[in-house]
Order: sequence, then C-alpha cells, then structure tokens
Amino acid sequence: MTEPLVPPIPTQLTALATAAPDAPALTCQGRTVSRAELDADTNRLARTYAERGVGHGDYVTIMVPNSIEWLQSAIACWKLGAVPQPLAPALPDAELAEILELRPRALLVGRSDPRGQVTSVPNGFTPGPDISDDALPEAVSPVWKAMGSGGSTGRPKLIEAGGDSRVPAAIGHPLGASTDDVQLINVPMSHNTGFTVAVAGLLLGQHLILMPRFDPREFLRLITQHRVTFLATVPTILQRALTAYRAEPDAYDLSSIRRLWHLAAPCPPTVKEAWIDLVGPDAVWELYGGTELQALTFISGGEWLTHRGSVGRVVTGEMKVLDDDGNECAPGEVGEIYLRPTPGSAPTYRYIGATAKTRDGWDSLGDLGYFDDEGYLYLSDRRVDMFTVGGKNTYPAEIENALNDHPQVASALVVGIPHEDLGQVPHALVQLAEAATLDADGVREYLRGRLEPHKVPRTVEFVDRPLRDDAGKARRSAIRAEVISRSQAPARR
Repeated sequence: MTEPLVPPIPTQLTALATAAPDAPALTCQGRTVSRAELDADTNRLARTYAERGVGHGDYVTIMVPNSIEWLQSAIACWKLGAVPQPLAPALPDAELAEILELRPRALLVGRSDPRGQVTSVPNGFTPGPDISDDALPEAVSPVWKAMGSGGSTGRPKLIEAGGDSRVPAAIGHPLGASTDDVQLINVPMSHNTGFTVAVAGLLLGQHLILMPRFDPREFLRLITQHRVTFLATVPTILQRALTAYRAEPDAYDLSSIRRLWHLAAPCPPTVKEAWIDLVGPDAVWELYGGTELQALTFISGGEWLTHRGSVGRVVTGEMKVLDDDGNECAPGEVGEIYLRPTPGSAPTYRYIGATAKTRDGWDSLGDLGYFDDEGYLYLSDRRVDMFTVGGKNTYPAEIENALNDHPQVASALVVGIPHEDLGQVPHALVQLAEAATLDADGVREYLRGRLEPHKVPRTVEFVDRPLRDDAGKARRSAIRAEVISRSQAPARR
C-alpha cells in the first residue's frame, strides 16, 4: 500500500492555523504574529506577487534581514508554487548580478536588480488593504528552496533542493525538534541553516523568535525572556555570546535550552566545552555536512567529551577520505573528504552554475580531515585555505583555535601570505575583547607554547570588526588578497 503524499508547506501551515488560530507563530522585535494572521497575510502577499508576474515554478529572490516579512515572502512563494531563493541583503551588486544571471527571476524582494531587468518590491513592502486574504488553490513548488553560494566559496552557484514543497513536518525530528519547542532563529535565513530550521519549526507548529541581526546580549536576553528550548547556531555566535554571558552571568537564564546545535565551521574546543558546562552535554549537538545534504555526521556533547575535536559519525549518506591519488586513507591519515547520498536514494540537490569537485560519483566540499578507528570524523581545514610553510602543510583553523583560546581574543582569522624564503607564512588578524591589552608580541609568545614554530604567525594585525558574518562565514580569499595588496603597496612619503 502506497503512503499518501505529504501536503505542500502552505497546506500544512493552514491546517495548523485552523487547529490553533491564536497560537503564536512568529515574534520579531516585540511583534508577535499568530498562526491565523500568518496564513491570512501570506494569502494577500501571494496575490500581490501574482499581480507582479510570479507564477508556478518561478524564482523569487528574497533579500531582506531576518524578519516576519522574510518568512511571509517565502510562504507567499510556496502558495503560488514558486521557488524562494534567499540571498544576503548586503551582497555586493557585482556578485548579485552574477547570481541573477544563473537563472531568470520573476521578482526581487528587498533589493532592486542592479542590471535593471527584474521587477522588485522594497524592504518593508506590504499588500494594499483591498487585497483578498481568502485561501488560494493548492500549488506545489517544483523546488522548495534554492540557496545561493559564492564569494568565499568561489564562482557563484545555486543549489536547488532535491525535492518539491511537499516537505514533511518530520524534517525536524532527526534534530530532536518537537512541536512544543520555542526556537530562536539567530543566524541569517539567507543561509541554509537558518532557512531549514525555520521551515522545520513552522511545520511543527513551533513559536519562532527571529533576530534581525545578531547581538550577543540580545541573543542571551531572548533565550531568557522566551524560555527558548531549541536553536541552531554557528561557532562565531557561541564565542561572542559566551563573552557576553561571562560578563553578566546573573543577568541571563539558559536553563530552558534542551537542544543547541552548532555547525557551518569548526568550533574552538574551549568554546564548545564552556557551552557543555553551561547547558549540559545532552543539550549540545554538532552537525557536519553541506547545503547539498549528501551526507551528515552528528555528535552529542557527551560523545564529544570522549572524542574531543570530532564532528561525529555518519548518520545519513556516505563519507570517505581520499588522498591526492584517490586512495582511501587509513584511520588517522588526513585527506580530502568526499560525500554522496545513500545509493538508490532520491537526489538531495541540483547545481546551477559552478559544480562541486567530484570523483566517481562522490562530491567534495573542499574539506580535509580523517576518520579514527571508531568511525569518528575530525576536520583539519578546507583545502583551499591550507598553505605550506617551508613545505609543511599548515591549517589556519588550528592556529585560529589556539588564538581563540586566549581570554583577550574575541575572534581570529589566519591566512597564508607570500614569503621569499618559506613560500608562505601565517598572517593573523585578531579582534580583541573589550579592555584587552594584548599586543603582537604577546600573541606570538602565547602561541609559541601551543604550536609548532612554523605555525606561529610572522605578522599580527589587530582589527576592530568581527572577522566572520552572522552565519560564521569569512571571505578568506578576499581578506588574503587585501592583506597582500597592502603589504605590497609602496610606502607613502
């Protein structure tokens, strides 16, 4: 007997609204929208989008900060059978134009088209009061999301989800999400993590608390005020929030958290251990995988304490580590990580534009690492970030983790810069914590007791801005080019 098809996302949300119309769906900056209000508002917005030419299968690019409007826009797309395609609101015009060239769009939300080709509506747009909020005919989007990728990852590309908008509410169950969770959306929904966990929460009927932009004290305040039980975040946010918490530990209550996921970048071990101490090993979980979802690893806080530094064991799909000749690496041997979905399963993604590096049906995200004898995976760094110092492989993440252990360091980023004798040497960019007194000599002295000599930065640069965005991403290649350009610029007289 065949299983009945899952209804599309909007049909499920309408059912939730009918069952509990007054239940809170979204809260942002003090404003709360009920399930019934969300359903009615998105009916009106969908009709307005249709008036501007959006139809079944069309792309709609969403470029607004995390907000009620963001999710209303995505739901309105699904109600028309269209495809929401989020991008960061501050994306440079040149990069935006490149991504827009990859596939035709019907509408841009929040930004105008720098090429002047696609219709747009501004940030804060609302339908006129005369637009009907009656239900629309059910529609199924051929793709339920299409994520943009570019900048720090190379040539721009789009990553379309492998399935349509008939997404099951159970999408959140493997993450331990439940119907009575209060979830804090603290990373940009223009990135896959924020988008996916928000949709999972909507389908389960959770109350979503939205942060337009990350602020460490506001992050902690919202957890305390709303008794947040579930959140997915990135190591950069954990590190900044930890500093704020330690400054005022009696101002915040984190005891409501029962599941805290972190992903998207390696987490400094001391930061992770501190969060395990704060909320308990059963609450802290880590996930490794890409937007493409070919394969994933999970690890709980308890497992991590006995496998310090690991990102876990494979829980879906398949992974292997290969050397440069394509041979499978032995346990403990660093190589390039390759992933693929379980053979015979449905495709998890489609690329538009640049493609991933592949080998015999396996994809690489460009990460280096190794498995231990028990099948636990450990990451070293990204292949494109690794550089050699006098012929010795050097991984920026290792140096950054050591720097982030210093109590006066708020964030750190390391790049390899040219050196006439050694080929390349480490250059560290450091953002100091408030009232810090650390200088360049202090940085190097601290690292000499923790790293091999060739890994200690030859030069240290102090910056007054975060080195990663709210999704934990750093434009490392652009930063490296800027550092090199400055070092080669002729001195002013």
